[in-house]
Amino acid sequence: MTGPDGKYRCLWVDLSKPDYVAYHDREWGVPVYDDRKMFEFLILETAQAGLSWYTVLRKREAYRRAFAGFDPEQVARYAESGIQQLLANPGIVRNRAKITAAIANARQFLRIQEQYGSFQAYIWQFVDYEPVVNTIRGLEDYLATSRESDAMSKDLKARGFKFIGSTVCYAYMQATGMVNDHLLTCFRREEVGMARRIMQ
Repeated sequence: MTGPDGKYRCLWVDLSKPDYVAYHDREWGVPVYDDRKMFEFLILETAQAGLSWYTVLRKREAYRRAFAGFDPEQVARYAESGIQQLLANPGIVRNRAKITAAIANARQFLRIQEQYGSFQAYIWQFVDYEPVVNTIRGLEDYLATSRESDAMSKDLKARGFKFIGSTVCYAYMQATGMVNDHLLTCFRREEVGMARRIMQ
């Protein structure tokens, strides 16, 4: 869709929502290698399960405050009192299962860091350390899962992660740039690819 700036964007972007447009234009599909940012998207994507991404995106700053700036070491130490505080927080999704999953996932996240040296070194192996670039001409070309997200979900579940099915994993891959699913005509498609080359 063409915005007032004349730029063509992915079809799922609601141009009436500036924060949604900004997320698409600045973050979606950009390769992420920073563990803190990787953990942030892990928290947000698992919170999204069963909801729209925009619902969670609007709550992002509340999540940042509630989950210690997305510091996995602090989140991993949350006890029952912390869970009760989160359940009383109207700024986040107040689902006990999702909240306890976030804490459990933080603990497993730290274990992976210990084993691999960083979480990104572990997670990027599922795409052979190179973004998967898909051919997206229309909404019908978007995937909900992939062979890579299936493998990621299976391994993460075996490690004790929660709310981490293949659909959540695929959305996580899109958010962190492990997959470039920008429309062929979207102005960000090539820019995201260039960002990867610059990082290399």
